[in-house]
Amino acid sequence: MPRNSVAYDDDFFAWTMEQARLLREGALSEIDTLNLAEEIESMGKNNRRELGSRLVVLLMHLLKWRYQPNRRSPSWATTVRDQRDEIEEILADSPSLRPLVQDTLSSFYTRARRKAISETGLPETAFPAECPFKPEQILSEDFLPEG
Repeated sequence: MPRNSVAYDDDFFAWTMEQARLLREGALSEIDTLNLAEEIESMGKNNRRELGSRLVVLLMHLLKWRYQPNRRSPSWATTVRDQRDEIEEILADSPSLRPLVQDTLSSFYTRARRKAISETGLPETAFPAECPFKPEQILSEDFLPEG
């Protein structure tokens, strides 16, 4: 086990600073490799979760925009724009996540549809069972579905 002056479980922030310092110094034998590897994996999973979360919010607002045209508001348009901006930032930092939009769209759409049903009070049948939007539409800064 590497010698570390700060234990992972005692002070996470101090541990991260120490691990960064050890890496910069090239003191590889002193690094807490097991916990560091877990934290690196966790960072990747967090990016994936954040992308999914933002896609769900975006899809829900696109559904609301299409199926409740009489309730459209500037705040909905702002939410759509903000989610797209955040998604693009995530994808710029981690381009390998881009295929996730297509590959797991069905799962994200199912969650967004459930939320839209809950938020709008519309019946389940008001929203299509399959995602009515293409990935390029979802991510396009100019796309807002007509109702």
